[in-house]
Amino acid sequence: MGVDLWQRWPGLRNALVLIAIWELVGQFKLVAGGALPSLSAIVLRLWVDRADYPGHIWATLSASASGFLIGNTIAILAGVLFVTFPVLLRITRGLNIAIFALPPIAIAPILALTLSGMAPRITLAALGVYFVTMSATVIGLSQYDSRAANLVRAYGGAKWQVLWRVQLRGALPAILSGFRIAAPAAVLGAILAEFGGGGRWGLGTYLLGSLGRGEPARIWGIGLVATLIAGLSYVAFALLSARLVGTSRAVSLNPAAPPALRVDPSPWWHRIGLLLCSVALPFVVWWAFLRVLSVPSMLGKTPWDVIHYLFLSELRATAQSRLFSALAETLPITFAGMILGMGFAFVLAVSSRLLPEFTRAFMPVALITQTMPLVALTPLLVLILGRGTSLTLWVTISVTFFPAYVMMAQGLLLVPRAAVELPRAYGAKAWAELRLVAIPASIPYVFAAMRLTAPRALLGVMIAEWLATGRGLGNLLNQSRGYLDFNMIWTVAAVSVLISVGFYQIVLMIERRVLARMGMAATE
Repeated sequence: MGVDLWQRWPGLRNALVLIAIWELVGQFKLVAGGALPSLSAIVLRLWVDRADYPGHIWATLSASASGFLIGNTIAILAGVLFVTFPVLLRITRGLNIAIFALPPIAIAPILALTLSGMAPRITLAALGVYFVTMSATVIGLSQYDSRAANLVRAYGGAKWQVLWRVQLRGALPAILSGFRIAAPAAVLGAILAEFGGGGRWGLGTYLLGSLGRGEPARIWGIGLVATLIAGLSYVAFALLSARLVGTSRAVSLNPAAPPALRVDPSPWWHRIGLLLCSVALPFVVWWAFLRVLSVPSMLGKTPWDVIHYLFLSELRATAQSRLFSALAETLPITFAGMILGMGFAFVLAVSSRLLPEFTRAFMPVALITQTMPLVALTPLLVLILGRGTSLTLWVTISVTFFPAYVMMAQGLLLVPRAAVELPRAYGAKAWAELRLVAIPASIPYVFAAMRLTAPRALLGVMIAEWLATGRGLGNLLNQSRGYLDFNMIWTVAAVSVLISVGFYQIVLMIERRVLARMGMAATE
């Protein structure tokens, strides 16, 4: 009976083994002299502090849940509009990327000073989930079975009926995969707003007040409570997604690919106009945000203020020197962490098909590194790894590989069954099946994962620099907050967005060329 239980529930077995190892390491203080306390010590600390948690948990949970609902509702509606009217996708592309690339640690104090009550936390949580779910919705709606759509049209179905009966149903697994990534992001956004914006209640506020006390057990306890909130939401959507994959997955090969999400050929002046609108829209929204909320000029800097500060003011030489010095520290490690995170995610996604036992054994650790908020995990990693490059790389890889893995694994799961069974019928091994069929068929999801990694890699590096290493853009942002240098705060935010947008455009150009050769739809 016991053996059967272990075989049927490998996740339970792996979790118990991990808990046993954790307890031994903590009891004997094998990591950095007790920086990783035993699980029993953490539980004891949680019990001692039990009266502190209800108010903090409720504040974080309500803000993250509200942001999750608002952000995902807007994201799904936007995804449907973008697929129905592709011109909108091209016009808003710059704004969409800018929203995703905004560093939360840069805008958290600005939101706290311009909005009141729970609005900053809800806003940051909603911003954190929007782009992921919108991208997943667009991908899911565009990679539909064109035969089913043709059948609906043959019986007189209108465009909205094709959308409702074919595209939305087929997109559900992809949307739920977006929810899996978005759930921890909503919790992280709420905690970052609490951590950077003040307030009395919230796990971020509680964590900030506990960092200087030198009590690893309490910090780990706060982190694990936040991890539990994010992890339960992740598991719920993962189970729901697994149930729906079988009902939405194509049974046989689709001989005709769905149409690519591109507008019809148009004059050059029309294409240039769309490009200019896409570039200008983020700056218009930036300016409108400051004007609508009547943000004081000392606090809120317009795009022209940033340009003037960096290139025309008397302080331009000093500002440029500080900024370029920080970029020289941040960019190389961001690029290295992004490549390593993508590579690790790809290996993990492939191993989920080739070595499922290994993947199931690793998933508890992966889920903890993904769902534990970075602001809670980074101070603990400082005690274990120090304040060098290894810490920054660890944080960067941990925040990039998991969303990329979820996206790529979902793409592998949605490969039509007949496509997978065909090489098996000819005696092909599992790796040959993946190499010849599954991986090429899931290429759109691989590129979507690549587009997700750059802003997250930059965020991971900046948080590590902000909290630990004292170098790079994150440290420059932290210093600027301390000096109330709002010009530099807005400059760092704008530069980080431009970096992410540049990488996104490079990946998008490569994606278009690759998918055009493969006859597949390109998602923007």
